[in-house]
Amino acid sequence: MLSKEKIDPRVIRTHQSIEQAFLELIGEKGFQAINVQDITALAGVNRATFYAHFPDKYALLDHSFQHRFREEIERKMLNACQYSTENLRALIIVVCEFVADAHYRCAVTEQQFRSLVEAQVRSQVYELINHWYEIVPMSQDVHVTRERAATAASWVIYGLASEWSRAKRVPPVEQYADEILPLVAGNLNIAQPA
Repeated sequence: MLSKEKIDPRVIRTHQSIEQAFLELIGEKGFQAINVQDITALAGVNRATFYAHFPDKYALLDHSFQHRFREEIERKMLNACQYSTENLRALIIVVCEFVADAHYRCAVTEQQFRSLVEAQVRSQVYELINHWYEIVPMSQDVHVTRERAATAASWVIYGLASEWSRAKRVPPVEQYADEILPLVAGNLNIAQPA
């Protein structure tokens, strides 16, 4: 994987080319049907170059969805590091749209693919919620660790997003987010200011 040190722009372009080819192929063929040769042919790189960036297509999948999901959070949440009802609502919308798009891009029948997407989304939601707990404490009447509470909240958000995706995106995502926001906020048990 690419580190955050100074990276040659050509390496960045190659990395992006591999990722873009991969996402195009997933949309065309589905995850299970593609192989490294397909990816390298479309990206215009050789196999050695691919393996210099990623150990296999599963690592590329994990990286691609981690990267795309993080970009969506940054794009739709102006200050994701701070807890607010607006940020929680935006997070719900991002997760719903991302899960629906991932299921649409890769045939929903690919259970292994769905498991990878689920793990990536839940992990990043967990990290964000756990960070919120570092800044804003949980209610005094809650007697669980913040890690356990963040785990529960990440499952709730992902599960509700998955349900919305399977329901063919009905109602519209904004309305759905408004409907489930009290449930998710109550599950977070964030202390309310006095």
